[in-house]
Amino acid sequence: MHPLAGIYAAAVTPLDAENKPLLEHIPPLLEFLARRGCHGALILGTTGEGPSFSPAERLAIMEAATRVRETVPNFRLFAGTGTPSLAETADLTRAAFDLGYDGAVVLPPYYFRTASEEGLFRWFAALLESAVPADGALFGYHIPQVSGVGFSLDLLARLRDAFPNFVGIKDSTGDPAHAEALGARFGDDLLVLNGNDRLLSHALANHAGGAITAIANLASPFARRVWDAHQRGEADAAAQATLNAARDALEAFPPFAPTVKALLHHLYDFPEWAVRPPLLPLAADKSAEAARAMKTALKTTESTD
Repeated sequence: MHPLAGIYAAAVTPLDAENKPLLEHIPPLLEFLARRGCHGALILGTTGEGPSFSPAERLAIMEAATRVRETVPNFRLFAGTGTPSLAETADLTRAAFDLGYDGAVVLPPYYFRTASEEGLFRWFAALLESAVPADGALFGYHIPQVSGVGFSLDLLARLRDAFPNFVGIKDSTGDPAHAEALGARFGDDLLVLNGNDRLLSHALANHAGGAITAIANLASPFARRVWDAHQRGEADAAAQATLNAARDALEAFPPFAPTVKALLHHLYDFPEWAVRPPLLPLAADKSAEAARAMKTALKTTESTD
């Protein structure tokens, strides 16, 4: 498999009561994820509230995350660097690789929703040529239900053929047919990291290399069991069923970022981190209800480390 294949958490971003990043809290969170089977984490993705931060804040958060490697040297780091601005995206992407990140995960420019496929190709070509080293790894972030702009299979093929450092896609459609289409078109030539835990086994069976998900903040041991079983040519139906139940529990309390933060507090004794507007924290009764639902899904009644 591709050297960057594996299970990644779409990590939350710790914030204080004034919505300022708690940089010192980031390495312990990532160490927790590493202990529970994650190969790495995506910093500043959707669950990490990436679009809510200024470029300077993003740089500080990205730098803080690298400190996890003082205790977990092989922990992989991806950065969410996409913005509608090509220049800003290039600056953030370049900075991520300068910090030693393993990859950048980039949304298409999502303001001009009627941009042509040729325009999107030129935007990504300019980014790859100016900001991604030859041995770097750029992933497209395909979440059209949120961004309004996605990657067609033809655009992915064109980028992959033209740029060896365009290595893959985070597929957050949640669509089993799309997972099948990616596998049928690209086989193992494109590293697909699925964004929906419910589809992990299905995606792996269709040439995906792993996943980047919000649930991995909470249930990564089960995702890792599914991934490890696949490497052995087996399936772990029980672990997949737990992931399905966990996804159902999380989807009952949208959006994900405040709910995952509440659950990290209730289940694993992390601080009660804030979220930045326009997101709002879960009300106390909803937070407790979400915790009960997730504990049931994970088949545990107490915090585990």
